[in-house]
Parts: sequence; structure tokens; C-alpha cells
Amino acid sequence: MSKRAPVNGIEIVYETFGPSHGRPLLLIMGLGSQMIHWDEDFCEALVDLGHYVVRFDNRDAGESTHLGDAGAPDILSAVTGHGQAAYLLDDMADDTLGLLDVLGLPSAHLAGVSMGGMIAQTLAIRAPRRVRSLTSIMSTPDPKVGWPTPAAMGALMSPPSPNREAAIERALGTWSLIGSQGYPMDRERIARVTGLAYDRCYDPEGGARQLMAVLCSDDRTAGLRGLDVPALVIHGEDDPLIQIAGGRATAEAIAGARLMTFPGMAHDLPRALWPAIAGAIAELTAAAERETVA
Repeated sequence: MSKRAPVNGIEIVYETFGPSHGRPLLLIMGLGSQMIHWDEDFCEALVDLGHYVVRFDNRDAGESTHLGDAGAPDILSAVTGHGQAAYLLDDMADDTLGLLDVLGLPSAHLAGVSMGGMIAQTLAIRAPRRVRSLTSIMSTPDPKVGWPTPAAMGALMSPPSPNREAAIERALGTWSLIGSQGYPMDRERIARVTGLAYDRCYDPEGGARQLMAVLCSDDRTAGLRGLDVPALVIHGEDDPLIQIAGGRATAEAIAGARLMTFPGMAHDLPRALWPAIAGAIAELTAAAERETVA
């Protein structure tokens, strides 16, 4: 059952999986996506590996607060370096930090995908004592590193859908372009989750404001170089939306980070890779806990 947390002047909706005595792991979702895009089976796999899992809707996504009064941003102005964002990744990191406070967690392990990886990186830089380990998946320290291919950018910037059925078709088309070509496309799951996300809250302007936050936030490379936190970087070798250069740059910036890449993987988490990805996260979090005890 989802709960609401008042944080940072807004409300964040979240869910938990597993016993609270497990290793606390916050899962941070990417651009325009909702917590339900973290599949429940994947969350349960992480629970089976010893975690207390928390997934949540970022601001401007799902059932968390939407900043509709800010209106639709001018994305082109951000691309040309003159944009004004309603908020930045710093604010979204502070949302996550506030959620930790509500949960009564002095610190936690973080795992974020795409924009979620950027938020996790930002939080680790801003509040390193609150971060036990960092897993950055299909992300980058700077959107200019690993810039999307033209086809992926076209999918990202395609017009919003006028209704539920069109939203599902749009999602199927998008994932056929940016999803993992080396693995079967789960059309049934994409359609089901897209429909559920539409029913929870369909807000293309919210996703655009999130994109504006990504484009207007500072390069995190220098901040990552100052980190002393166990880190894992996971990236698909065929990712067209954030190309693998982004993952390599993240791993190179964090001292001691492990870089794990998968051929055939693009900008999603294929079910066939869940055991390897969940296992790598669990290996990282367990090692970080041992280091803390030692």
C-alpha cells in the first residue's frame, strides 16, 4: 500500500517491500516514469537478497506533487544554454533526502536509473553521510556526455498522447527504439504498466519539467571525484538514449567504482538481466555494510 510523505514543501508517494530490518535500498526512477516502473518482481528479488526496498514517485510524476503552476518549460532554451528550470536535480535530491527522514533512516543505499541515477549521484555529493552505497544505472554525470542518438532524441521529444490508447502505442514505439534489442521486448508488460501509469497520472508537462531539471543542472564530475562511497555503475552497451560514454564517465569519476556493462542492453532493464543486476546490487550493499561494521 502506498503512503504519502511531506518532504521539501511537497508530498512524495512511496511504497516499501520487505522487512524494515533489511539493508535499506531506495530505488529512484527516471525521466517521466513512475515508481511502478520498478517492477514488483524485481523489488521482491532485491528483498530476497536482504534488502528493505523503497520505491517512490519523483515530483512531477505519478501520485506525488505536480508543479503544474510552473507551466510547460521551453526545452529548446535549455539545449541552447539559456533555460530557466522550475527546479533542479538538487531539489529532487533533497526530496529523496526528506523521504529518508520520514522513513527514519539515517542513511541508505541508493540505486537510480537514468535521471534517477543523476538524482542518486547528486544526493551522494550533497549528503555523503546519508549514502551507504551508490548504484548508478544507464546514467551520466553530465547530459552532454553520452548524448542521445538522433532517433532516441526524436522518441524522447515526440508529442504527448491524446488518450490512454495512444499513450500505450507511443510507449510501445518508444521502447522499440530505446529498449534492449538483444532481448525480447515484453510488449504485454509495457502496455500494462503504461496503462496503469496513465491511470495514476498522465502529465507530459511534468516530464518536461523533469527534463529541464536534467538539462539545467551542473556537471557532477568534480563532485563525484570527491566521493568516498562504494559504487556500482551499470550500463547497456547499446543504449541510444544515454550512450555508454555516460556510464564510463560516471565510473571513471568515482574512485573504486565497478563498471558493469551488458551487450544487447539498451535503455531498459530486461527481465533476463534482473538476476545479474539484482545480484550485483546486493553484492555492493552487503560489502558496504561489512565495511561499515569493520
